[in-house]
Amino acid sequence: MDLDYLVFDADNHYYEAIDAFTRHLDPKLGPRCVQWAEIDGRRYHVVGGQVSHAVVNPTFDPVAKAGALHDYFRGNPDRKSPLEFLRAREPIRPEYRDRDARLETLDEFGLESVWLFPTLGILYEELLKHDPTAVTLTFTAFNRWLDEDWGCNYRDRIYAAPYISLCDVEWAVRELEWALDHDARTVVLRPAAPTTATGQLPPTDPVFDPFWARANEAGITVVVHAGDSGYSSQGYAKDGFAATFEGAGRPSIKALAIERAAYDFLLTLVFDRLFDRFPNLRVASVENGSEFLPDLFRKLASTSRKMPGYFTEDPAETFRRHVWINPFWEDDPYQVVELMGADRVIFGSDWPHIEGMPRPLDYVAELKELSDDERRLVLRDNALELTARRPA
Repeated sequence: MDLDYLVFDADNHYYEAIDAFTRHLDPKLGPRCVQWAEIDGRRYHVVGGQVSHAVVNPTFDPVAKAGALHDYFRGNPDRKSPLEFLRAREPIRPEYRDRDARLETLDEFGLESVWLFPTLGILYEELLKHDPTAVTLTFTAFNRWLDEDWGCNYRDRIYAAPYISLCDVEWAVRELEWALDHDARTVVLRPAAPTTATGQLPPTDPVFDPFWARANEAGITVVVHAGDSGYSSQGYAKDGFAATFEGAGRPSIKALAIERAAYDFLLTLVFDRLFDRFPNLRVASVENGSEFLPDLFRKLASTSRKMPGYFTEDPAETFRRHVWINPFWEDDPYQVVELMGADRVIFGSDWPHIEGMPRPLDYVAELKELSDDERRLVLRDNALELTARRPA
């Protein structure tokens, strides 16, 4: 379809530089945080003393092609194993690690701007959660690398999100202040109940109110992005993020972990009335899918009926006012628009990841039944609105 505007892609990724976690980390802290190791001739990250197999090759050279699993998620017409789609690899491209090369790619793709998120960075808090200090040391160093290589706002086109953990609320507030000072337009955290020095707590616990209060005051969008949320399969499948494609010849409930994590996180925000305390807060759910939405709204409605007077308004309306949803490209976009409203749905291609689109604007055809105005909201205007800070 021909568009008379450039598109805003709210889910782009970089492949981390070799020294992304170590450039600004005291080498003495490597064994506690992140370091490299060579095992049988291959390089792996050792995270908190554990060898991470979250990705096959964390150097990303060579790397699977962008959108390599597209046909698999389209319905796998050729009946291939997921692993067959990943055999073709290529040398890492400059645009995966260089911001000026990425700008050229945006021009080629017809993109005005992108939100930019980690690949490995969204996976490592889970491996370090037993040591909250290690989490803060690791991601302080990681965010300084991010600003150095990408910038939190590069030429008002590439908006890279600093990673925040709530494991230490004082650190989270300091890191948020740093992000605000460096013109960040989003910050990103994983959909999980953070593990603090005193144990695991829901993200809505009042102990975390100083972080939410500052985000509310600054009007910055908080992105909850899919990652390793530590979800257990309760024995029905092998746990651990690296197990996602193990046993790929058969279905597994492990494939549902991302959506279950987002469901629990987002529902808790409303159940615990976080938005009553912080009415200016905006939360964007990115790369978590949307198939959980019908049941989420059913749960909100049934809970409201069972507990009359608990919510200050219809909790579904609270959810729609404060949350934006980026559906998976293979989800039904018309159902999401019907449930959320076109002004609460954002497009994200997941480029250049294997689960995403080979080219971001391949997605436009999925929205052919929307009106021109609705399509523009999803493809551009909603993300633009979220990128502009809205101070309280």
